[in-house]
Amino acid sequence: MFKKNKFKVALVQMNSKSDLEENISIIERKIRYSFKKGAKLVLLPENCFFMAKNNKHFLKFSFIENIHPGVKAVKRIAKKLGVWVVIGSVNIKENNKIFNRSILISDEGKIKARYNKIHLFSARLPNKQFYDETKYFSSGKDICLANLPWGKIGMTICYDLRFPNLYRKLAQKGALFISVPSAFTKFTGEKHWHTLLRARAIETGCFIFAPAQIGKHPGNKKTYGHSIIVNPWGKIIKECRNNNSVILSEIDTKQVFELRKSIPSLSLEKSF
Repeated sequence: MFKKNKFKVALVQMNSKSDLEENISIIERKIRYSFKKGAKLVLLPENCFFMAKNNKHFLKFSFIENIHPGVKAVKRIAKKLGVWVVIGSVNIKENNKIFNRSILISDEGKIKARYNKIHLFSARLPNKQFYDETKYFSSGKDICLANLPWGKIGMTICYDLRFPNLYRKLAQKGALFISVPSAFTKFTGEKHWHTLLRARAIETGCFIFAPAQIGKHPGNKKTYGHSIIVNPWGKIIKECRNNNSVILSEIDTKQVFELRKSIPSLSLEKSF
């Protein structure tokens, strides 16, 4: 089914603000840059179009999907350049609810998959920061697995990372890659980010693509950055440390099959 096994992936790291048009402009430039560097798949971070000072502010900039200016812009540029794009996440109004949604756009500019964030961030941190997405957002109900020209990708968002069963399920259903667009807090990122991503790669035998927000945002929010690509063995093969940067890497899907042949944990799992 999948005739191609090698491709170049690009992860865009951003410091999104509360200016929708400016963020869209940055995204378009980064996608063009990635394309010029040979990328066939580009991944954007969580809340790539808009970072607000609080969740109420986010709600004011939530749109119905087919009229969202950011989604429309990415569809246009994906079609023009012939690249696949994962919109990390965007706030979408649907059936009187608001979802934090990740969207896969094909190289023809068409929406191929949608994933509504299942695990909404709720935490009271030791540094006195408090987060509760459940007050304003609705939780997704379904996992999402989509076809790329090189294999299946499982779609997740940020806080999902702390729930390993979701990742095992995606891998068992055929995912070769898993996207984890994020806006990890600086506090939690310093302690958990690398460990969690490497663990999810090892547990699933998948490539993990984790584009991230970085730096200071409205509302005195601070995100960790460190967008990374992890191979199926759990090795970090690319990592980004600078603001508004792009990391690129050649991906060979044979690594997934070789790892799973060597350590067939997905097929040997027992119920208990």
